[in-house]
Formats: sequence, C-alpha cells, structure tokens
Amino acid sequence: MNCLVVDDSRVVRKAARRLLEGFGFAVREAEDGAQALAACREALPDFVLLDWNMPVMDGLSFLRAARAEHGAERPVVMLCTTENTQEKILQALEAGAQEYVMKPFDAEILGGKLTQLGLLRDAA
Repeated sequence: MNCLVVDDSRVVRKAARRLLEGFGFAVREAEDGAQALAACREALPDFVLLDWNMPVMDGLSFLRAARAEHGAERPVVMLCTTENTQEKILQALEAGAQEYVMKPFDAEILGGKLTQLGLLRDAA
C-alpha cells in the first residue's frame, strides 16, 4: 500500500513516516499541497495523510484539487491537524476527506483510524 505524507514540518513527516512504515506502507513525502498534487500526478497513492495549514497550497486546497482530478474515492485522505472545531471537521469532510486525526497522534490512534478506513486489517 502506497502512502503520501503531506506536511510542512519535516519532524511531523518523519514521525508519520516511521509509524506508517511500521504498518507496512511504502511512504513518499511532500512539503505542501502543490508538491503533493505533483506527486499524485506522478503516481497516485492509496492513502494521503494531509496537514491542513501549510504554505504555498494548504491541505483543503490540495484536497479539492485532487478530488477534481482523481475523483471522490482515491486516494483515501486523512486530514491531520490541530484544527478541531466541528465547523473545520465538517469543512474537511465536505471537501472530500474520509477521516480526520488530531495532532499529536501516536501509533495506536493512527492504526485505529487506518483500520476504520479499511487500510489495515488489525492495528494491534
């Protein structure tokens, strides 16, 4: 299973990569939505872990552009952010995110979300 981790923080990308590789994903990284869109055009990942607040192109702009180009189902997108208001969560889901995870997250939280999405059989 291929994954793209999109975050402007190198530390967050590395931490997410370590967790996802532990779950058996092949991971690529992007620093912003524009890089992520280019990466998706190159090779569409199965799953995108997407930060909301980034320079150049934010997560929501990337999500809308990716959905317009690739459709509503692929890639599976989990928004990963500190934005936690009901309004923001609804905005993300309406833009096409399938799931939402709050920062900071750990292997148990991420594994549970991936299992809910059907991307992992068992996170344990």
